[in-house]
Amino acid sequence: MEKKLRVIQVGCGKMSKYIMKYIYDKGYEVVGAVDINKDIIGKDIGYIMESEDKNVKIFDVANLNELIVSEKPDIAIITTMSFLNDIEDVSRICLKNGVNVITTCEEAFYPENSNPLLYKELDTLAKANGCTMTGCGYQDVFWSKMITSICGSTNKITKIKGSSSYNVEDYGIALALAHGAGYSVEKFNKEIAVINNMSVDERTKLMNNREFFPSYMWNVVGSLAYELGLHVTEISQECIPVMCEDDMYSDTLKMNLEKGMVRGMNAIVRASTEENILFEIECIGKVYTKEEKDMNEWTIFGEPVTSVINTKPATVELTCADIVNRLMDVVKSESGYIPTCKMESPKYIVK
Repeated sequence: MEKKLRVIQVGCGKMSKYIMKYIYDKGYEVVGAVDINKDIIGKDIGYIMESEDKNVKIFDVANLNELIVSEKPDIAIITTMSFLNDIEDVSRICLKNGVNVITTCEEAFYPENSNPLLYKELDTLAKANGCTMTGCGYQDVFWSKMITSICGSTNKITKIKGSSSYNVEDYGIALALAHGAGYSVEKFNKEIAVINNMSVDERTKLMNNREFFPSYMWNVVGSLAYELGLHVTEISQECIPVMCEDDMYSDTLKMNLEKGMVRGMNAIVRASTEENILFEIECIGKVYTKEEKDMNEWTIFGEPVTSVINTKPATVELTCADIVNRLMDVVKSESGYIPTCKMESPKYIVK
């Protein structure tokens, strides 16, 4: 009988409910899980999955190394934070033990263009221990592979424009705060929008000090440029607060958002390339009103002009399914930090 893929789940929040279910659907097995939330530590993962018990208890993240040594997983799925710095410690524990890593961390999708020093360190560590690290999820297909496929059907491209919106309520508090949800306008401008007028030298200094915080599309531009063979000459980021037009409640933040408060962010990344192809890509993450739905819309300008619109995509479930369908790609990949732009397109896994 073929050996089942052994998985450790790092972070048992909203995303893990689907990811762990999909792991079992594909015939893999969860052999361990960790979190920082004391309310769920000690519970069976079936509690998170809203299913029967799986005889796998959730441990404190402080026990991750011990759990890896005892369970010998093939791969760890990290679904916690949005920036590479924030998942550094758990990633290093996994890689030092020769455990492959796949993560929903948005910056991890292509960190070479935002946190190059840590990217290189993790790449070296993975190679030294014969394992692989990558970041993927919804952007793997809907902001990347689908777009490059359309480009492959285009004779001449002048501009790639994309817009994607999602409800920060679906992903947990870390993502909501990364979008400024619950902030005052003053706090948003001081802590997030400060990047809008930053010079290249200032931004480079932040990157070299591992203090640069990109919007999600910053890393997507890097990935698309790599896969399309483009060379970015200029890139900028503009973060615009999305305001509450009326009072509303955030279940994720557990707070009332009053009219005039920030409920999210529209982050626009613009880039030029040596090949005279422009990028203008935005992601809009906010606490939704009852009427708002997810949307993903891209246009490739040139000869011919092509648009693709995904109306009301199930962004959370698509993210989680991509992660699980990618597991074997990571396990079988060459060692190192290998972004998905250097892999084949994800494929549907039956079993």
